[in-house]
Parts: sequence; C-alpha cells; structure tokens
Amino acid sequence: MRTKKLHVWNLSYSQAAQLQKKLAGKVQFTPLRKETKLVAGLDCAFSKDAQTIIACVLVLKLPGFEHVETAVASQQACFPYIPGLLSFREAPVCIAAVEKLKKEPDMFIIDGQGIAHPRRLGLAAHLGLFFDKPTIGCAKSRLTGTYEEPPLEKGAYTLLKDGKEIIGAVLRTRKAVKPVFVSVGNKCTLDDAIKTVLSCTTRYRIPEPTRLAHQLVSKKSCLCY
Repeated sequence: MRTKKLHVWNLSYSQAAQLQKKLAGKVQFTPLRKETKLVAGLDCAFSKDAQTIIACVLVLKLPGFEHVETAVASQQACFPYIPGLLSFREAPVCIAAVEKLKKEPDMFIIDGQGIAHPRRLGLAAHLGLFFDKPTIGCAKSRLTGTYEEPPLEKGAYTLLKDGKEIIGAVLRTRKAVKPVFVSVGNKCTLDDAIKTVLSCTTRYRIPEPTRLAHQLVSKKSCLCY
C-alpha cells in the first residue's frame, strides 16, 4: 500500500509540536462513504532492550474477522519518549509496516489517540494523514480531556471534552468492564468511529483488529533483542 510523504522526521521537539498544530488542520471529519469490508488493526511494541520498535498491521475481512494479511516492520527508536509527541517515535515504523501490505484496507483502527490529543494530532490522526484513509484512534487510557463515566452496559458511552470541544468518546465495549477512548483519526465522524469499534468488538474489551495486532507484536517483541 502506498502512503503519502508529508514531512521529514528529523525534527526538534519544538518543531514537532508546531508541525502537529499545522497538520491537525488537515484532519477530515467526513462521514464514511462506503461499507467497511477490510479493516486493519495496528499496534507497536518495543524490544526487550527498548532500542527497537516493532509495528504490526493485521487486516481482517468483515463481518466474520477472516484473516486476510499481516505485515510487520521494525526500526531503531530514533526519537525519545515525550508525552504528546508519541507519533514521532512510533509513526515511522507503523508506516513501514503498512507499506508492505498488498491489500488496501478500507479502515484502520489504531491503538492510540486520534484527535483526543492536546494539539489534536495523536498517533492515529497523524497516521491517518499519511494513509489518507478512514482512521480511528482506540486507546486504553485517556491522554487529555474530561468525561463522565459511561453506564455499565455494552455500547454505552459519554463524550470526551476539552472545555466545550468534543474530542472523542468514552465507550463501554463490554458490560461492567473499563471503557476505551475512541476518537477520530481521519476521514470519519465520531459516530462512525463508535459504531466501527463496537462492530469490531467481540467478547473482549479491545476490538479484534487491534487486539490481534497487539498479540502478534507482543510475541515479535519478545524475540527481538
């Protein structure tokens, strides 16, 4: 799969933060135009020595979650861990993995934030611009914003807000289990994102595409020194 070439990665911390603000204005909040048939899950992990980042993208066919394709890439970590600048650490290897795909997914679900980010450009939103595809951020924890706890039943959600601005949803994917934090990455609406995550969730808290990608990348990271 081809991806866009938006910018170089050799940036200072201040340059990276300024670039996030600029790119955030390019995120598209447009309703899905076609049925999602191929959905990809994307996740990263570090090697035991924390020097190498491994990314795994796993493509499934809906509605039965039939496995279609998997691609893996690894790169040396060249950007330090800085809260709010995670995509500059992880996005390059994610892009390398996706560029290995022979099939082109209709949708990406990424283990990370979309616009639910202080500068509205988390990993899923940043990657969504590179992929130029509908992209959803589905994170296990909150990065920014305030919310009320959603009701305990599956499918219940509350809005994640930064002041008066809606930046995501706090979604219960299993009854009485911790919620996930869903936000737009690119080329979809928050309603699309919520519906897609729920449709991709089975008996686990995490949607199948990212859950399976996490399992695989975790195994790969244990083998990488």
